[in-house]
Amino acid sequence: MNGAELITALRRMAEEAVAAEPARSGARPWWRKPLVAAAPADERFNRLPAIAAPDHLLPRDLLPGAAAVVVFFVPFHTGLVRDNRPGERPSPDWGLSYVQTNALIEHLGKTMAAWLEGRGFRCALTPATHNFDEERLVARWSHKHLGHLVNLGRFGTHRLLITPAGCAGRLGSLVTEAELGEQPLLPAAEACLLKAGKRCGRCIASCPVSALSTEGFDRRRCWERLKENRAAVPAFAHLPESTHVCGKCAALMPCSFRNPLAKAN
Repeated sequence: MNGAELITALRRMAEEAVAAEPARSGARPWWRKPLVAAAPADERFNRLPAIAAPDHLLPRDLLPGAAAVVVFFVPFHTGLVRDNRPGERPSPDWGLSYVQTNALIEHLGKTMAAWLEGRGFRCALTPATHNFDEERLVARWSHKHLGHLVNLGRFGTHRLLITPAGCAGRLGSLVTEAELGEQPLLPAAEACLLKAGKRCGRCIASCPVSALSTEGFDRRRCWERLKENRAAVPAFAHLPESTHVCGKCAALMPCSFRNPLAKAN
C-alpha cells in the first residue's frame, strides 16, 4: 500500500473505532467523526524546541528511523459542548467525557499502531495528556504543535488547535516507520477569526480567570483554575485526580465545530 492508501485505511479505522467505543467501553457517545492527518518526519519538526518547549522531543527521539508523524483529532458532539457553556465551572459531563476520551485516544492510538506494525512498520506512542512539566506547564510531546506542523489545524487565540471540525475535542498522535507522505487537512495560514484580522475575541471574553488576551496566555492562571475546578465540581470527586478541565474557551465559539474561515460549501 502507498501512503495515500495507508492514510485512507487509518482514517477509516479511526472512524470505526470512535463509532464502536460506547459498545467497547461503556462510554457515552460523546464524539463526532474523527480527523487524521500526517506528514513526513522531516526537518519541520526540528522547530519544536523553539515553538513548543526547549526540551520537546523530536520524532526520532520516540522512534529512531521515524518516517511519518500521524495526528488525530476526536471532536466532541454539539450537545456536550453546548452543555458546558453556562456558568463559570465545567459541566459534570465535561469532566466525564475528558476521562473517557483519554481512554478512547489511548485505544485508538494502539489500534492504529498495531495495524501498522502488522504490516511491518514500527510505531511509538505517548499519552493523550499529562506528559508535561507541571512546573513550566509545557509538554515534551505536544499533540497541538504536532497537529499544526502536519497541517491538521491552526492555533487560535485560545491556544487550542482549530481543525476543519473545530477546536472542541481532543488530540492524539503517533510516530511510525511507514512512509505516508503529506496528508494535510488544513493547509491555510490561519483558522482563527481574530488572528485573520476579523472581529471575534469571544474566547477571551469567555475565560473565567482572564487567562487569555491578544498579547499572550497566562499558563499559570489557567492551570490553577483547572486544579481548582477539580475540587469545586462535586461530580468530579469520583474521577481521576488528573481530571483538570474547563473548556469555556471552546464552548459555543465560532470555531467550536468548524474552521470559521473556511468557505461554505
